[in-house]
Amino acid sequence: METYTTDDALTAMGFGRFQALVLVYAGTGWLADSMELMLLSFVGPLVRQQWDVSPQYESLLSSVVFTGMLIGACSWGYISDKYGRRTALLFSIVLTTGAGFVSALSPNYRSLLAFRFLVGVGVGGTHVFSSWFLEFVPAKNRGAWMIVFSVFWTIGTIMEASLAWVVLSGLSWRWLLAFTALPCSVLLLLFVIAPESPRYLCVQNRMSDATHVLERMAKTNRVALPPGVLTYQKETHLADHLSNPANSQSGGHLPVRESDGAVDNAAMSSKSGGVAAVRKLFSPKLLRSTLLIWFVWFANSFAYYGLVLLTSQLSDANRRCTASAGQKSEAQQKNVNLYKDVFITSLAEFPGLVISAIIVDWFGRKATMWILLFGCCAFLGPLAVHQKESLTTALLFGARACGMGSSTVLCLYAPEVYPTSARSTGVGIATAIGKIGGIVCPLIAVGMLRSCHQMEAVLVFELVLGLAGVACILFPVETKGREMK
Repeated sequence: METYTTDDALTAMGFGRFQALVLVYAGTGWLADSMELMLLSFVGPLVRQQWDVSPQYESLLSSVVFTGMLIGACSWGYISDKYGRRTALLFSIVLTTGAGFVSALSPNYRSLLAFRFLVGVGVGGTHVFSSWFLEFVPAKNRGAWMIVFSVFWTIGTIMEASLAWVVLSGLSWRWLLAFTALPCSVLLLLFVIAPESPRYLCVQNRMSDATHVLERMAKTNRVALPPGVLTYQKETHLADHLSNPANSQSGGHLPVRESDGAVDNAAMSSKSGGVAAVRKLFSPKLLRSTLLIWFVWFANSFAYYGLVLLTSQLSDANRRCTASAGQKSEAQQKNVNLYKDVFITSLAEFPGLVISAIIVDWFGRKATMWILLFGCCAFLGPLAVHQKESLTTALLFGARACGMGSSTVLCLYAPEVYPTSARSTGVGIATAIGKIGGIVCPLIAVGMLRSCHQMEAVLVFELVLGLAGVACILFPVETKGREMK
């Protein structure tokens, strides 16, 4: 009897209309989440003025969101591997939407912190969108389409900067919170059309359901599935595949038909998403990759969210730390400059995506990441001393372009390292580790700069990014062109 695997089916279908719809849905999720995070740059200073919050408590607003994201990243990854991608997406969307709208009604700062913490827990499911989308994409197209997928995040940052510029000119920050929650509510309305991942269904031994999804894809794309019966391809780590030259030459994985592998698949299904998935991350073949991915994710999150905060804090620090007491009556102009600077640096993500898209196919995932991380270091270096505002904006533009490119390639690399049964758990824990960077970065970007320690703050960023570049060089495997198992 002829058989075919999920990868065979995806390769035969190519990237068609069905995947484009999945791209738009998952991309809107990323757009909504990026908006929720970007508004931290605008809300903090306004809340500080309204409720007379100290700088330390102002930075706490960002830190509680990232604490929630840390918890959410681990939780949604586990739920995604245990109960399905759609289940994790549904509950994370509901929580993000609900807490986002309710936070706009916060009566005091403590309740605002509590509601934004819940938003953070919901936004922690962002990585499930990327893993879910990639599981519908053929291996040969994965790199290019992940770059396209990341454009939605950039659009979200630009939309939020534009929205803040318009809304905060005549309305309060509460309206900004409410408008920011709208895109996520659209996902909730359209959730009924979101399909389950066929890869996940195969791992769970739900072969008929997986076949149904693939048939739906083929019908939408107006192509035919390969002849035969869908089979499940036993999990094999990328590290195993790469360490065996015979596998590299011939693809040497033997498919298992549902009838032949039902017992093994059922056993795997019962453990999928649980302790077995976590143990798999620490297996000898994946341990080094796991630890290095954790640190690089921490560094990328620390740098990316730190750069967003630096955009608003550096100009303010330059004015406050170099100006005399009689030069502090520019609040209105400062707000206009803040929106302008954030808008301009958000545009930097587009060239960052283009650059990463070009060089990722030339040099591979690993080299692209360390090139961009060291490039980010180069742009941040001159900011150790006070610069003119135009030069500061230009340097942050370059640094953010490199940071966005590196983060995008990392989001592509990590899911390719892990097998399907542990993919969301692995990426979820890595994302959670990254959120620690988001928790810490406000203390540097806000705390140290408000204390006029600009050189020390920039040097911390330089150190973290430099070490992350070295970690990328040490990654044991290159995943370019490899099938997701």
